[in-house]
Amino acid sequence: MHYRNILVIKLSAIGDVIHALPVAAALKKCFPQAKITWVVEKAAYDILTNNPYIDDLIVFEKAKFKTIGNLIQYAPGFINDLRSRKFDLALDLQGLFKSTVIAYLSGAPTRLVYENAREGSSLLSKRIIGNYAEGHIVDRYLDVVRALGCTVGKPVFPVVITEEEAARTSALMAHAGLMADIPYVVLALGANWPNKIWPAEKYAEICDHLQADGKTAPVIVGGPGEIPLLERLLANTQIPPVSLVGKTTLKQLAHIIKHAQAFIGGDTGPMHLSAALGTPTIALMGPTDKIRNGPYGESHKVILVDKQCAGCWRRKCPKGLDCLAGINADEVYVALMDIIKRGDMHRSLR
Repeated sequence: MHYRNILVIKLSAIGDVIHALPVAAALKKCFPQAKITWVVEKAAYDILTNNPYIDDLIVFEKAKFKTIGNLIQYAPGFINDLRSRKFDLALDLQGLFKSTVIAYLSGAPTRLVYENAREGSSLLSKRIIGNYAEGHIVDRYLDVVRALGCTVGKPVFPVVITEEEAARTSALMAHAGLMADIPYVVLALGANWPNKIWPAEKYAEICDHLQADGKTAPVIVGGPGEIPLLERLLANTQIPPVSLVGKTTLKQLAHIIKHAQAFIGGDTGPMHLSAALGTPTIALMGPTDKIRNGPYGESHKVILVDKQCAGCWRRKCPKGLDCLAGINADEVYVALMDIIKRGDMHRSLR
């Protein structure tokens, strides 16, 4: 069957939206005449702008649907907008109640939801369990495209950074003290789960190693909520690193990561953005599954905490442990030097 008007629903979080990027490209290849519309929440909107495989974006403002009064005020307009677009296919890559309701309200006669359907989402959409149901989340999402009879090639992650965005980011980096010709490594401090955060003191050790080596500058990134972590890091470093914490948009962060020699961080949106951009990535992992959630691709490395309870999928450790504290900074630094060396060799062969 040929589809002409396709709705993709992947609302959040940033890392999850990045994982779903190859779906749009695969759909466009399979149905080149189709118009592809993506519903996303504000937090991840920027990562989808200027995407050559997405024809339109709908922003789902979750705050407008949290109360009965807001529902009465905003739901009719949102529903009418969905219905007016006359979708013939809806792909629910979120697999939650709110996303399956959006798929249902779109009026699309064919509605598919990926294998991890929860909160009753499989009652309104057909659940797809493909060959990669136990694999990486990127491939699980692509199983939904395969279920349409499409051939899926190597996944592509189009993150388009305009010249204007690049110029603004370069100016921001220069203002922070990082000149254009200085090689650098990006270190991402925070995470949305407390037990996905590597201690700031250990990041400080990496910074001191890099400063002592003198070849590569450490650049710290994070959102405004990571300021306390930054303060802990600065209190434990001999020479302050370049800090862009709380200063970047998503596209600016993408530009910074894209041009880095390497990236270090936990299982977070910036880590998955780094892998998507092809930057050599070291993922520090504990509570989540490295097979499902590790950096996608072969040029990256996962350092998994040495605990029997690794992969527990708990946001907060029930034992009160600092999950990632067991990962040694010296081990991370050795891995960093190795991944930079391999990246330099790869670039020299191109």
